[in-house]
Amino acid sequence: MLVPIFTLKLNHKINPRMVTMGKFDGIHPCLTAATQAGKVFIHNPHTRGQRQATHRLSQSAQDSDISLLNINQAVSCLTSGTLGPNTTGDTLLVGSQTNLLAYDVHDNTDIFYREVTDGANAIVLGKLGDISSPLAIIGGNCALQGFDFEGNDQFWTVTGDNVRSLVLFDFTGDGKNELLVGSEDFDIRVFKEDELVSEMAENETVTSLCHMHDSRFGYALANGTVGVYDRTARYWRIKSKNHAMSIHAFDLNADGVVELITGWSNGKIDARSDRTGEVIFKDNFSSSVAGVVEGDYRMDGKIQLICTSVEGEVRGYLPASKEMKGNLMDSSVEQDLVRELSQRKQNLLLELRNYEENAKAAPGASEGDSGMGVIPANTQLQTALAVRAATESQKAHIELSISTPNETIIRSVLIFAEGIFEGESHVVHPSPQNLSGCVRVPIIPPKDIPVDLHVKAFVGGKNSTQFHVFEITRQLPRFSMYDYNVQHGGPQPTGRVTFSINDRPQRVVMWLNQNFLLPEGIESPDVAFTCLRGGGLLRISMQTSGEVCVCMCVFAYGCSINRILIVITISGPNDLKTNKIEGNNVFVLIIFYCLYCTLDVYIRHFYCLYIRHQRRLTNVYEERY
Repeated sequence: MLVPIFTLKLNHKINPRMVTMGKFDGIHPCLTAATQAGKVFIHNPHTRGQRQATHRLSQSAQDSDISLLNINQAVSCLTSGTLGPNTTGDTLLVGSQTNLLAYDVHDNTDIFYREVTDGANAIVLGKLGDISSPLAIIGGNCALQGFDFEGNDQFWTVTGDNVRSLVLFDFTGDGKNELLVGSEDFDIRVFKEDELVSEMAENETVTSLCHMHDSRFGYALANGTVGVYDRTARYWRIKSKNHAMSIHAFDLNADGVVELITGWSNGKIDARSDRTGEVIFKDNFSSSVAGVVEGDYRMDGKIQLICTSVEGEVRGYLPASKEMKGNLMDSSVEQDLVRELSQRKQNLLLELRNYEENAKAAPGASEGDSGMGVIPANTQLQTALAVRAATESQKAHIELSISTPNETIIRSVLIFAEGIFEGESHVVHPSPQNLSGCVRVPIIPPKDIPVDLHVKAFVGGKNSTQFHVFEITRQLPRFSMYDYNVQHGGPQPTGRVTFSINDRPQRVVMWLNQNFLLPEGIESPDVAFTCLRGGGLLRISMQTSGEVCVCMCVFAYGCSINRILIVITISGPNDLKTNKIEGNNVFVLIIFYCLYCTLDVYIRHFYCLYIRHQRRLTNVYEERY
């Protein structure tokens, strides 16, 4: 339980997700945040009136405790921490879409000011892998770049999409920090320096990441989801209709284990157990939360949780004392228990009433004539998935068929699925004149990821007013938007790659059946598909010797097929030689991604080296000419 201990009203609006706490003189913690009009304010009530205005730093006319740092362009991210070995205190790092500024607030000087061509959407400061010095790592347009205290480029690699969040911690337990990257392609990737070692797929843009303890970390998505992972295993997650603006790890009940603190767009602050996601504390601001940080802001030796709103309101919280904690927790637990028991009572009474009304139904009445919801004992819910090509009236889609094996009708269907439907749910409610025992639902997955379809159907007789609820879960395969071609004739794909594996063809057939919607009886690994999104052709074949050939029409990078294959096209001369790749004067790398993920890791590393080589050539050319 947290108790508010101070509240401040700052006369500056705060940009969401751009709040940090830094000891810029090595002693006094200062609340720092980005404001509108390209400025950063530094709130320091400890050295009131002692700061002189210099080239970037000026005193606020509205508040003597606030200094304003002029960036002169829109701020996109900021953080603070120890960067250089000889600095007095923390370094303030401010990123924009074109530059990165490292600023010494105590000495009022620029440490370095670097141009960043890929922009800076997120920033983190700390040590990475075996690199000895701390790095300021920024994530931009599909790229990650790390600078040391002199502004030297010490780290660079690419990632799958625009970066939105970063965090550093020891993910693998080897005593060295890995870099976790959340991006707009819904993935959380783990980098050991420039090597991709793990990847977790979510269903929306990953907007925030924070380390909790050991290998556990919290995350937030753009659709209002927050949750906790332990390495690649998700512990829990919840979804809200509001957006999570900031997440932070803080031990609010002094049990030695941090809780996940979340600030929401409706102004709510809540704390959840890292084990279960249960809410154990909540409070409210009058406006959206901008950021959540921690620090000894009162200089009394106690670390406070500090929450800020976009309107400039600041609140500091401390864990409640044992006596106060007992009183607050007892009343809260009692209210929650009464509420839970009342809800359970209502549900049981409703269920009992339904049983009583069903028991009153005439024993001789048929199921169709009874309004009491009596149905045959053999009634069950059946589902089927089929690929449907585009027509003049409807786009290409996957058809989910839900049916019953007798004369009962399906009154309504509810489908819950992540990342497919708006709001993650879909309801089908046929009109009374169109009721039948079969309902067909078109589904268009936006990405190639496996999705669990949780189906609930109301089943009853034709004249029923009460219905039985059937629940069933069906998984949509990862590559369901690829239509199987019975005929393999026609023009062959223009790009191909051939490689050898040590597995039997039967295992490849098993993988194909798990990841594609194939007709029954497919026992050969020689298959062809049409992509329903772009109309491209994909063919996979395997020889008894273990040689696999993957052929496809060459797409631009970023096509929806990137979950089956890693496709990189580089126009121009074929600089990189190989006798395994064929294409029309285009260097194409196609990797059988899901079957052998290590190849994906290898090719990402290879691509990074190629891009880095190209950058070096460009730099040499610029220096010479």
